[in-house]
Amino acid sequence: MTRMRGNAIVGQAGGPTAVINESLVGVIEESFRHDHIDRLYGARHGLTGVVSEDFIDLKRQPKELLDTVARTPSAALGTSRDKLTPEFREKVLEVFQRHNIRYFFYVGGNDSAATVQAIHQAARDAGYELKAIHIPKTIDNDLLGNDHCPGFGSAARFVAMAFIGDNLDNRALPGIKINVLMGRDAGFLTAASVLARRREDDGPHLIYVPERVFDLDRFAADVIGVTKRFGRAVIAISEGIRDPYGKHWTTRIAQNLEQDSFGHVQLSGSGALADFLAGFIRSNLPGGPWRIRADTFGYLQRCYPESISETDAREARLVGQMAVIYSIQDFTAGSVALERLPGVTYASGVELIPLDVVAPPTPPFTRSLPDKFVNEAGNNITDAYLPYAGPLIGPLPPLGWFEQITSAPVEDSASIATGPGFS
Repeated sequence: MTRMRGNAIVGQAGGPTAVINESLVGVIEESFRHDHIDRLYGARHGLTGVVSEDFIDLKRQPKELLDTVARTPSAALGTSRDKLTPEFREKVLEVFQRHNIRYFFYVGGNDSAATVQAIHQAARDAGYELKAIHIPKTIDNDLLGNDHCPGFGSAARFVAMAFIGDNLDNRALPGIKINVLMGRDAGFLTAASVLARRREDDGPHLIYVPERVFDLDRFAADVIGVTKRFGRAVIAISEGIRDPYGKHWTTRIAQNLEQDSFGHVQLSGSGALADFLAGFIRSNLPGGPWRIRADTFGYLQRCYPESISETDAREARLVGQMAVIYSIQDFTAGSVALERLPGVTYASGVELIPLDVVAPPTPPFTRSLPDKFVNEAGNNITDAYLPYAGPLIGPLPPLGWFEQITSAPVEDSASIATGPGFS
């Protein structure tokens, strides 16, 4: 097979993650191993960098820097949420032709896959030979055609760790704690809070995801039930919860919410939902006064350096490497997808799938949390979620606690305080 020689360009788009740079470095490293790519440009801030020809020569970067960049969260090239208008698309193609760019790698979510698809089609219409590969990334874990997505494991690890800490705090000083997490349409990330549970009475005691209708009266009844049982409540709620009419609760209670170029309302840009729900519970929970607090995790979930999952980092590097390998083959366009291999122990693989699987022309546009992961009442996550998400986030820290003794025997004074550390 004759390989097409030319230059390549790689860009990053959408929200950054803790491991998106692993994918970038995967592309860079693999490009050194093949002779079909002459120069590899990095476009600063996605398509904005393409049309302004704001490039970094990635093959000239020292190896030790690449290793450090790979382990650094956020997006080393900068990202954007540019929507590909017809005019923008033509400018991109002009730049590609001017710089003999024959390989286009774009790291992002489903909107980015649609962008890759549109640019590839424009090149075909113009008779310009171009290979275009989408590299998956999203903490929401909602890309169609994928078992899971790079970026999710590390964000889910952050969520699990945060809820471990929040539950311990709440156990020491009981009250009602509400945490709002990212997830516009899918509850995968909010569901990861269930991994914080170690004991029967550990929080989160209630978990609400966008896949189920969120009813305020039912919410109040749930919280009353939990507080009667445990004397406290830790609650995980997705920012994407909807009312019985399918409208996001955040859009009902907040005014003038920001929208991106794709028309997505920025649900994480405000603490309005958390404050509203805390106020609602404060007004409807009997037996007070209760200590009620609420937090919105917002962007904290995306790039926290101490929450990087080793599995997530390894797989993020792999999809970048495989994008370059697939570009050698006969495919002219596609999206690298992660699949889970059958077996007792966790293992994953990759495949190149059509772009319109990840970015379909008709709904559904994203993947939802499977029904088996949500309990019948719609207020919790089932144990079936644990083997799905557990391997993706990695081991969590051990915890210790004292067991309560209800009737202690009278001890001789000489035997008191003789354990380790006492003399």
